[in-house]
Amino acid sequence: MTEPTVEQVMAELAALEDPRIREVNERHGDDHGVNLTKLRAVAKRLKTQQDLARELWRTDDSAAMLLALLICRPKAFERDELDTMLRGARTPKVHDWLVNYVVKKSPHSEELRLAWFADPDPVVASAGWALTTERVAKKPDGLDLPGLLDAIEAEMKDAPERLQWAMNHCLAQIGIEHPEYRARALDIGERLEVLKDYPTPPNCTSPFAPAWIAEMVRRQQEKQ
Repeated sequence: MTEPTVEQVMAELAALEDPRIREVNERHGDDHGVNLTKLRAVAKRLKTQQDLARELWRTDDSAAMLLALLICRPKAFERDELDTMLRGARTPKVHDWLVNYVVKKSPHSEELRLAWFADPDPVVASAGWALTTERVAKKPDGLDLPGLLDAIEAEMKDAPERLQWAMNHCLAQIGIEHPEYRARALDIGERLEVLKDYPTPPNCTSPFAPAWIAEMVRRQQEKQ
């Protein structure tokens, strides 16, 4: 079997396009209409193909970029290449998958975390906060948790949406994982009221940090 060309893969993705899915996605800032379960099935069939992944990414088509992130080899990207990719990730889903599926597995993740955290572009900074949240949960040694809470307290209320969401996640993670800072995290969440009125479906956890913290701590205690 010959390896599929980028043109063949693009044609397959075009055939999967569903106007109803696109309509739903566009409400969230995404611009593709491919069912993600079907997209993952394509990725499973293609397996890891780094060269094809790079070609798909360069198409600047959101569905192709998402597929690229599923078939790439995360550790094969250079630091500057990942930086360029993040700045070119135009839509929320592409941005989130790039950070979660690729950058978090990269040997350059800590260097990029520090660079992006201080970036003046709030979307880029949100990636730095997302990587920081990962460290809060898994490798907190060396992090200045009180300093993070200071920054959240001062900046989250008026931050742009993507950055605000990432800072709020970090606030919740500090409160969940670090009992010594839980009272302060709850206090900041209560006072700032960020995402307090966010519409949350039944049986889902609210993104409002105090509610999120309380629910996850309750689950931890149930397991003990």
